[in-house]
Amino acid sequence: MPELPEVETVVRGLEARLPGRALVWVESRRPDLRFPLPQGFAARLTGRRVLGVARRAKYILVHLDGGLVWMVHLGMSGRLVLGNGSAAPPALHEHVSVRCDDGTTLTYRDPRRFGMMDLVEAGALADHPLLRHLGIEPLTEAFTGPVLAALFRGRRTSVKAALMDQRLVVGVGNIYACEALYQARLSPARLAGTVVGARAARLVAAIKAVLTRAIAAGGSSLRDYVQASGEDGYFQHQWAVYDRAGEPCPACDCGGGIRRMTQGARSTFYCPVRQR
Repeated sequence: MPELPEVETVVRGLEARLPGRALVWVESRRPDLRFPLPQGFAARLTGRRVLGVARRAKYILVHLDGGLVWMVHLGMSGRLVLGNGSAAPPALHEHVSVRCDDGTTLTYRDPRRFGMMDLVEAGALADHPLLRHLGIEPLTEAFTGPVLAALFRGRRTSVKAALMDQRLVVGVGNIYACEALYQARLSPARLAGTVVGARAARLVAAIKAVLTRAIAAGGSSLRDYVQASGEDGYFQHQWAVYDRAGEPCPACDCGGGIRRMTQGARSTFYCPVRQR
């Protein structure tokens, strides 16, 4: 599933092209994705002008005139791709298509249909059932070592599980949790409640650094994710530990190399010597 860097990369691609554009034609080819599409979905979007594109956690928020927000989650296999207005027939699994007043097209393709779309009044956005319980954004100035330590206080789950809890910190999925914990020299099995002081400060710095580098590289492309331009991301070539079990540790001479273990049905990659 796309994580924060992938969603942020898509948002930046849309933000570069869509603001100021009117949506002159909208077509939805099925009534649902993971959830039913809102009643009158295409008609309610048609004619609206884009004011801006933002992100909350892993949700894409297209702000439109009239106080409406088009909310999108890519799910496991969703792609939002900009085009130049060609008249090609819809591709397989292309469920929503949009054409703007300057000829720009935007298509949503989702083979597994685990993505979702909703239309929300801007004033009600913070109270949306999918948004209201979300935690702090990790790339904001408000995300600091003391704040993270307070969020983790008393938690006896692993630091990796706590880091991936979207009620605490948003957008840090499996890949970036592994990478950040490695950079912060913290064992993924360490109890979250013990991450205080210098440990919390190291982890916050590592999370911000890893996410920032990933965004600069266009995210990580595994199976389905592409940028809004249709290009792959490249951060997978910079992974230090993720999916590198058995390879030498890139930051120490431990000799044992990167190991893999399972936590919460997810693979965790780490160095048992560097990470404590």
